[in-house]
Amino acid sequence: MATRKEEFIIGEIYHIVLRGIEGRVIFVNDDDRWRGIFSLYEFNSTESIIIRRQREKRKQFKEKVRRCLVSAELVVAEQEDQRDKLVEIMEFVFMPNHIHLLLRQLKPDGISIFMQKFGSGYANYFNRKYQRMGHLFQGKFKESHISGDEYLKTVSVYIHTNPISIMEPGWKESGIKNPSKVIEFLEGYRWLSYLDYLEKKNFPSITERDFLHNVFGSTKKIKEFVDARVYCSKT
Repeated sequence: MATRKEEFIIGEIYHIVLRGIEGRVIFVNDDDRWRGIFSLYEFNSTESIIIRRQREKRKQFKEKVRRCLVSAELVVAEQEDQRDKLVEIMEFVFMPNHIHLLLRQLKPDGISIFMQKFGSGYANYFNRKYQRMGHLFQGKFKESHISGDEYLKTVSVYIHTNPISIMEPGWKESGIKNPSKVIEFLEGYRWLSYLDYLEKKNFPSITERDFLHNVFGSTKKIKEFVDARVYCSKT
């Protein structure tokens, strides 16, 4: 993935979009999506990460737990998040051919480094698995600087309603035919941070949710904003 000249500001929030090259599918099945989730977590670190080694370490630790070779105290310590994070992942969604992220930069060049690590790591996995060569993602991800709470709310709802197009393609132009079914779909779509915002534990270790909860006011308010977006688009 190409590097960027733009400078991201520590503490500021950005909407990031990463697309497959020429619109190609980047998640073929759930195994790919699981790899994407694992990559979001593991690559969000200042340390150099080799996914294969991380997976092996986790496998070995779980085996020790199963065989009662480690203490309960060590289990708790292992579960604590020890990463020195590059970014704060506030929201994410995996679509068939692109990804949306809402990120707050924590380290100098944190967003650029994180996206480079994630893009290269996932592309290497994908190319090996599907026996292909070349770029998987477009050369540069797109970013928008989030300024102000109202813009943040708008982008947050936009990300969390993105999967509607899987169920009802063209809904932004022609409207939503069945809002209640769409809401049910969104609240069951695993590859989205929305479930954790509804306090349905899905991938809670991926996202930091306190800031957006404070901006919206409550979990109930977050759901109200998303539901309103759906019903306002009703045909």
